[in-house]
Amino acid sequence: MTLKTVTKRSGNSVVYDRRKIFNAIAGANRDATTEDKKLTLEDVERVTNYVEQKISDREGIGVEEIQNVVEEALMAHGFFDVAKQYILYRYKHAQRRDAKQNLMDIYKDIFFADSEDVDLKRDNANINADASMGIMLKLGAEGSKFFVDNYVLPEEFAKADKENWIHIHDKDFSLITLNCCQIDLLKLFRGGFSTGHGFLREPNSIRAYSALACIAVQSNQNDQFGGQSINAFDYAMAEGVRKSFKKAIKLAVKRAAEFCDVQPAAEIDLEVCTYSEGVNPAAVENLTKVVGTKELAEKVYKSACRDVEEETHQAMEALIFNFNTLHSRAGAQVPFSSINYGMDTSPEGRLVIREVLNATEAGLGNGETPIFPISVFQLKAGVNYNIDDPNYDLFRQACKVSAKRLFPNFLSIDASYNLPYYKKGDYNSVVATMGCRTRVMSNVNGPEQSGSRGNFAFVTINLPKLAIESKGNLEKFFQLYDKYITVCHDYLLFRLKTIEEKHVYNFPFLMGQGVWLDSDKLKPTDKIKDVLKHASYSIGFCGLAECLVALIGKHHGQSEEAQQLGLKIVSHLRQRTDEYAKLETRNWTTFGTPAESTAGQFQKANRKDYGVIKGVTDRDYMTNSSHVPVYFPIRAHDKIQIEAPYHALCNAGHIAYIEMDGDPTKNLSAFEAVVRAMHDADMGYFSINHPVDRDPVCGYTGIIKNECPHCHRKEIQRGTFHIDRLK
Repeated sequence: MTLKTVTKRSGNSVVYDRRKIFNAIAGANRDATTEDKKLTLEDVERVTNYVEQKISDREGIGVEEIQNVVEEALMAHGFFDVAKQYILYRYKHAQRRDAKQNLMDIYKDIFFADSEDVDLKRDNANINADASMGIMLKLGAEGSKFFVDNYVLPEEFAKADKENWIHIHDKDFSLITLNCCQIDLLKLFRGGFSTGHGFLREPNSIRAYSALACIAVQSNQNDQFGGQSINAFDYAMAEGVRKSFKKAIKLAVKRAAEFCDVQPAAEIDLEVCTYSEGVNPAAVENLTKVVGTKELAEKVYKSACRDVEEETHQAMEALIFNFNTLHSRAGAQVPFSSINYGMDTSPEGRLVIREVLNATEAGLGNGETPIFPISVFQLKAGVNYNIDDPNYDLFRQACKVSAKRLFPNFLSIDASYNLPYYKKGDYNSVVATMGCRTRVMSNVNGPEQSGSRGNFAFVTINLPKLAIESKGNLEKFFQLYDKYITVCHDYLLFRLKTIEEKHVYNFPFLMGQGVWLDSDKLKPTDKIKDVLKHASYSIGFCGLAECLVALIGKHHGQSEEAQQLGLKIVSHLRQRTDEYAKLETRNWTTFGTPAESTAGQFQKANRKDYGVIKGVTDRDYMTNSSHVPVYFPIRAHDKIQIEAPYHALCNAGHIAYIEMDGDPTKNLSAFEAVVRAMHDADMGYFSINHPVDRDPVCGYTGIIKNECPHCHRKEIQRGTFHIDRLK
């Protein structure tokens, strides 16, 4: 025999080895579907000899050529089932080689390319992918995705994701953890808690409440992959103000007594002497008995109020600074944090709301707009929406701050799908938001509450791809739609099988400290399966506008026919998730997907597969969820009326954006009018975007007239600053 060497795919040559051909055929034989179709040992030898004879006159040959001859030999001998298994074996290994090469290319990009040239380094705004730990996080994430794609996912799910029919979000965490949680700080702080590196006593001042709020978010971020939200921030921080005021009033009395050289004549009644925005007559009456005169009592009371107001201001400023600078996950990621507030009408709660708004408006050290936390102002008639409501002044302040800083966003508790949950006096009955739109409220397995619950995971369907494939045939579109709704559902259950087998000790803060609903009833060695019943499981969609154009030539901003079809498409998904929820007793929900990276990925794939289609694939990004395209000229009122009905359908989360030109701080009445229009249209969660200038040197962000108010430079970037809220 002449053959001496075989050239591998890498280009390296190795000595020819007959056993490798024999073992490859034997391996395919083991995978044959039935015993009667399997080869005997003699058959394997015979095919191996045939292959060897075919290539014997070659001095050197490539591995691919040998594999082609093996396929030919199996077919020539009539061993079709084994030939099929051999072909599948080659295909899977080719896929893995391609994936491995892609992974190596990604690693090279992460290691060596400039960050501004690499999308991978930009896909998460709260990770510094140029820092060493950021690079390490990206390497780990890409390696994890490679492992999941090639060794974990069943073919059906891997294929659907790879071909961009669906997008599996946070695939790198598929075997590790769940998405997000709304942290009930009042519950967590009661009695103190542990971060795993030491026990923290129950906080006793607003400064401590603020600091521990940040620590709680940071600790929980290390147990999950998604955003962290505080569902009732004002109610929780108000407890800290009450504790601080008790200290402040005692100290004020002590100082007054020392200054006047008198002994307090009575005990301070701390149940009566509470913080008030004005004079508290009952407190002054009690303090008069303590310090001797009404005049001195009023001064003592006002001094204590000023002290706690200043302490609260400092605490909220520290909170904003901490949320934008503290890191989790190996020191490379700022937690994606959210706080919800606006509903607490107590003097202490109102103080917290006012000061967190003041801190947000002031910005960071150079006047930069804080990216985190994502602030959400909860609107409710009778609380803050009407002019005679107790917190209406805070709603006005929220509009003023949002007009300057883009935050807070606004959430309507009055929306027809939020209001039924609301119980006056129960902060956990108030709908809250995580990240940029995630909503968790209904619960088929227990209490319907916002705190201590979150989303397990979600998957997104590429609607425009379904529409393009359907070629305008609605029946075919809905057939494909149903197919991939089922794929998404089945994938999430597949993912659940792994996570539900994990133990409390795998989530030392989330489960170990009782942050998640009912986890406080579990022991460290217990599995978390039973408490995951309180999570939501979401199927999302992207690109409704482009989908409609592909189906009927117009999107929902252009025609009533398109609007009705759009509502039918989203209603169909909601119907399917409702059916799953009823059938399986699990919280299945419909999601208006919030990921810009997914919108870009889907669009790039669709353009590659189908070319440039006007109104469908001709832009860099498809339109998120059910939005009217941002480039389409439309009046704010019309956009609101078109998008509002989709909010009621997307019970896993939704948002609406209205763009305002110019400087909205100059016309706060118009800003408030737009917020009211969205609230009154039965929208659930909404925000107003507007241009914000940025000084590229000092980092100041805000409206800049002639020169930067911080460093006084005159060269600025007009209207280029944008906070990516679509994570």
